[in-house]
Amino acid sequence: MWNAISNLGDAALTLPVAITCTIWLKLSSREFANRWMLLLAAGMALVGVTKILYAGCGVEIPSIGFRVISGHTTLSTAVWAVTLALLFRSAGGDARVGAVAGLVVGMLTAVARVFDHAHTVPEVVAGWLLGGAIAALFVRALARSKARMFRPAVTAAGLLMVTTVAYGHHAPIQAMIDKYSPSVCARAMAGMASFF
Repeated sequence: MWNAISNLGDAALTLPVAITCTIWLKLSSREFANRWMLLLAAGMALVGVTKILYAGCGVEIPSIGFRVISGHTTLSTAVWAVTLALLFRSAGGDARVGAVAGLVVGMLTAVARVFDHAHTVPEVVAGWLLGGAIAALFVRALARSKARMFRPAVTAAGLLMVTTVAYGHHAPIQAMIDKYSPSVCARAMAGMASFF
């Protein structure tokens, strides 16, 4: 059961959903599409940095059991909160209600990651807070705007199709991080040594 819930945060599912939302936003409001892409990219960069520092350089905070920010939790929280906010808004409801539902999905993903022994509680809390911040910065602006959403029924059907096809697949991102992080850290350390 926990693995099925954990799959809601896998990049193989959340990134296609996020891209579908980006396209929908581009057709509705270029400003919101750009905001969404920037916020999500910044959040995932932060997750990536912690993963590279841990996998490549061994950086961690053992006293609190923190190695990395949970990427599954971050993506699940941010992507589902924004997706549901957009769907609620386009159906005539309050975007903030959809965002809260997405935050709950992110929380369930966090719990699943802990029970799967993939992350510690501090790691999923960090991921949930980061994903929540991304969603809040986006949804707050969306809730205040008058932007009209492009063909909501068509987009909802597209999101359902993407979710159905992508669910259960696993992105090889962690394997790539494990493989390339040591050389990235070695180069970064060499560069810092030559700088000083």
